[in-house]
Amino acid sequence: MSAEIDKPSLLQRFVPLFRNFDYVLLLLIGVLASVGLLAMYSAGYDHGSRFADHGRNMLLAAGILFLVSQVPPQRLMLLAVPLYTLGVALLVAVLLFGITKKGAQRWVNLGVVVQPSELLKIATPLMLAWWFQKREGQRRTSDFVIAFILLLLPVGLIMKQPDLGTALLVMAAGLSVIFFAGLPWKLIVPPVLLGVVGVALIIWNEPTLCADGVSWYFLHDYQRTRVCTLLDPTRDPLGKGFHIIQGMIAIGSGGIWGKGFMAGTQTHLEFIPERTTDFIFAAYSEEFGLLGNLVLITGFLLLVWRGLAIAMHANTLFTRLMAAAVAMIFFTYAFVNMGMVSGILPVVGVPLPFVSYGGTAMVTLGLALGVLMAVARTHRGAPKDSMQRL
Repeated sequence: MSAEIDKPSLLQRFVPLFRNFDYVLLLLIGVLASVGLLAMYSAGYDHGSRFADHGRNMLLAAGILFLVSQVPPQRLMLLAVPLYTLGVALLVAVLLFGITKKGAQRWVNLGVVVQPSELLKIATPLMLAWWFQKREGQRRTSDFVIAFILLLLPVGLIMKQPDLGTALLVMAAGLSVIFFAGLPWKLIVPPVLLGVVGVALIIWNEPTLCADGVSWYFLHDYQRTRVCTLLDPTRDPLGKGFHIIQGMIAIGSGGIWGKGFMAGTQTHLEFIPERTTDFIFAAYSEEFGLLGNLVLITGFLLLVWRGLAIAMHANTLFTRLMAAAVAMIFFTYAFVNMGMVSGILPVVGVPLPFVSYGGTAMVTLGLALGVLMAVARTHRGAPKDSMQRL
């Protein structure tokens, strides 16, 4: 008599895929996504299909997060060199025969129009983590010099497009990997001091440097204008300074408790430009006030803390560096966006994670969170062949 073999049900096949997920991380993502949907509904309910599209983009990002979380970090490490090489090659293609829109050459047609710089937000820290993993136990100063070259190559090509916001994000992600890999302080202090002195000189000589007709050789004219507008937005209140001024007015008018959901006057009377994308934080602040801002900022800080905690318990140098880089990517996104809307940083076109409208940025964040979840699952002992069993 042959024994009857019971086939596992579909549910039983799917259960291993969710085993050992970091549910604290999922909870934080869920809270921030809910805040993002709430803010988008208010800011974009009369802005076409922005709210529905935002929800669709979140679902797409969630799917990417789930798929990437099933990939063992060892396999992600194998993708580091090919992804980085492909990304840099596409950036060169953009430079040679890219598509220009609104004065920026950032896209290339490969049958479908793509923006290669988005790939480098993940490919660059992936490549740097791979490099330091290969040099583990024998790192020298020259290894950090090579790492800086690997970082500055894509950053320079992205700046050439020009795209200061994306270049800043790629730079921050790469620098976080280099820092957590053990960058010597003798290489950290000089550029930091140089940057502080440079900023102090710009502020001190602002009337001269920002006078009409003065050129900054190391920046494009529009980038110089952004810095000068930050220092004095009233210089052109109805032009270049309009964004910053209206953002600060909206944030200030929210007070402690905010004006209430869907009750923001600056938002719904359309004083806030780009209220569903880069400046949605101003619309959110007006309606939910300081209390709402504290909830959002706390959510981001907890997400960064969770990412760094996952990095601390990772099994290899590669996974530690990747998890730390992802955590710092979210910190940079949130800090730069809130800073530029609040008038303490130049306007550079960086979205607020989960809140700002944008399909490409949402997909990139889903990919980054998938990498973080994959590292967390490996530490918790998730089976590496669960994807094959499906």
